[in-house]
Amino acid sequence: MLGHLGFSYVGLIYLLMLFIPNIVWSKHQPIDYDYSQEDKRLLVLERIGQVCCTCSVLIFSDFNIAPFSLWSLWIIVSFVLMLVYEICWVRYFIDEHTENNFYRSFCGVPVPLASLPVTAFLLLGIYGKVIWLIASALLLGIGLIGIHIQHLKSIKKR
Repeated sequence: MLGHLGFSYVGLIYLLMLFIPNIVWSKHQPIDYDYSQEDKRLLVLERIGQVCCTCSVLIFSDFNIAPFSLWSLWIIVSFVLMLVYEICWVRYFIDEHTENNFYRSFCGVPVPLASLPVTAFLLLGIYGKVIWLIASALLLGIGLIGIHIQHLKSIKKR
């Protein structure tokens, strides 16, 4: 449950899937985006979760592909969630760059640009049986999903 030290190529793939759209987003933020009202406590949890997730997925080899078994369903579902996350980014980039578009649900999944990767990392942690990634994903989820829900509520008030 603690994890085996070693490089994870799966972790690197997940991080690329996470970071590349976010880098592009930094150049195409919503035109009405205002981060000044974000809860600082949630922001701290998000940042801690980001750092810990990034480190955990890279330094534990437990996330690398193992021979197929029923346990492999954890990584399959996790990877599918990351693919859906990428689809949500494409949807954002080809549509109008507004907060409403950024935070809108996808097939019933609320704030998918926050909830999908957090859930994917949580499932990856379960697949690898690495408590560090599970705990990191939970911290990240509290912060990131919390911030996204705050933004969504402020949009609905306007």
